[in-house]
Amino acid sequence: MVIDNNFYMTLALREAWKYQGLTYPNPAVGCTIVAESGEILAVEAHHKAGESHAEVNALKAAYFKLTNDSYILSLQNSANIHTHLLSNHHGIFENAKLYTTLEPCSHQGKTPSCANLIAELGIKEVYVGSNDRNKKAANGSLILSMSNCTVYSEIMKAECDALLLPFEKILESNFVFFKWAQRLNGTTDAGIISSESSRKQVHAMRDVCDLLIIGGGTVRADRPTLDARLVDGKAPDILVLSRKQDFDKMIPLFSVKGRKVFIEDNLERLREYKNIMIEGGSQMYALTRNVVNYYLCYIAPSLGGEQSIKFGDDKFEFLNVDKESEDIIVWMKRRI
Repeated sequence: MVIDNNFYMTLALREAWKYQGLTYPNPAVGCTIVAESGEILAVEAHHKAGESHAEVNALKAAYFKLTNDSYILSLQNSANIHTHLLSNHHGIFENAKLYTTLEPCSHQGKTPSCANLIAELGIKEVYVGSNDRNKKAANGSLILSMSNCTVYSEIMKAECDALLLPFEKILESNFVFFKWAQRLNGTTDAGIISSESSRKQVHAMRDVCDLLIIGGGTVRADRPTLDARLVDGKAPDILVLSRKQDFDKMIPLFSVKGRKVFIEDNLERLREYKNIMIEGGSQMYALTRNVVNYYLCYIAPSLGGEQSIKFGDDKFEFLNVDKESEDIIVWMKRRI
């Protein structure tokens, strides 16, 4: 039987991109587990910092599929999942293959080491996309290799590195992404555009971002709050990009407890923050295009409106297109 390693890694990549922007300060990671027969046992991702890593979520789902032991589904704590798997696996994973977009972690942090778990479960083949350059978590592949496991590295490396780039940018300095919502005809004005599920996802991103940048014109016209109320999350600090300081301080934006609001005509403030989100239209796109790493677009299945973002001659590389949600969700980067 011919095994298509790229196919299984692609499944892991697609799942991981669903959580891009939600896992800070951790990277977005996906994992696929495949039986000896080629049957897909699980495709999972890391959902949120402090929760189980992608490999643990996948092993949990695969274990249930193979054993029908529903007790494991009640376990949420990563350490408890590790313990249950190690006590009850009875060698069921020995002929399975594991595909992960990022080298399994080697260290004990908020969650136990994924590399140690995989090794102790007896998995003999692990396929890795990106090597972990974070010194704290690196060398998982070495642990696996020393435990009679064959590790195949750099499977779809370019695609996995693109998924990992936000995390690596944060380790170096910061990661900046520009988000907008549009209709099928490209318009971004005239009321709410994206679905409730998309808006909840954006609020979840606000919950974990450090700084949100918005234009002064948008603040004056929309009088927004720019919090994370749809997910009961924290409100990020705000940079209002504006030459003028004349704002109505009764706007909800200025009354959120615990947040800082800066009104400035430059982007120097970015140096103080790690995970930065920008929301806006054409003017904001033009003002920030030289500091943005990735772009995130929600395309709603509707028509209407009049205004759209003007991209000029800019060209984009599409990193991931999610058509499974109510809106089409596209991550991309500008070609330089």
